[in-house]
Amino acid sequence: MNGRTHIFENIDALYAALEKQWQLAAHAAIADHGAFHVALAGGSTPRNFYKKLAQQSTVDASCWHKTHLYFGDERCVPQDHPDSNYRMAKETLLSVAPLLPEHVHAMFSADFSVEQNVAQYERLLHDTLPLDAGGYPVFDLVLLGMGDDGHTASLFPDTAILHESVKPVAAQFVQKLNAWRMSLTFPAINAASHVAILVVGDAKAEVLADIFSAEQDAVVRYPVQQVNPVGQLDWYLDTAAAHLLSVQD
Repeated sequence: MNGRTHIFENIDALYAALEKQWQLAAHAAIADHGAFHVALAGGSTPRNFYKKLAQQSTVDASCWHKTHLYFGDERCVPQDHPDSNYRMAKETLLSVAPLLPEHVHAMFSADFSVEQNVAQYERLLHDTLPLDAGGYPVFDLVLLGMGDDGHTASLFPDTAILHESVKPVAAQFVQKLNAWRMSLTFPAINAASHVAILVVGDAKAEVLADIFSAEQDAVVRYPVQQVNPVGQLDWYLDTAAAHLLSVQD
């Protein structure tokens, strides 16, 4: 398995380590190009991390003023909908941290069609983020989770978006959820300077063990296996998720 693996006895230790990494990445990015560009993950594990991050947000207000927050994926629902990743991030982090409003970049607006939202977000990424030699927007940090089926962001098994090789963001109707999702694609994720994947809970242990035991040239069974950034990849795991692994921190 590519990247570094960090295993923590409890979720608080995991959050503390990830918070430290966030701060290091922020200072490095701001020193390098004057801004810190982060793609947020959805789900219950990031929710509690954002709450913890918000508690410390006034410690270094100057960094927050130079932080831009984006979304790794989004449900195509209004921003005040209970399923909205934007709403979750607003409740836990965006309404607390001293962010500049113009630096918070929601992925979906119900005022526009799915196709219009995709086009607008693609333009936003190209206009706001640094670009690599191939013209792809480069995030300083991308936070991801992993589902029980090995999906990450809204990149689900057996969906066409997994094969997107050009656009940094795309939409996908997920049949098993009967819903439209928007997501960063693997080209955008893998152009990032740093990707952190958070996996917690016993329910994900078997899939995680399959991923970590797979040979480098094995057939890709789970979407998250396509995360292979040019920058640093870190897995943040709790002991429940990692108990079937042979790797050590």
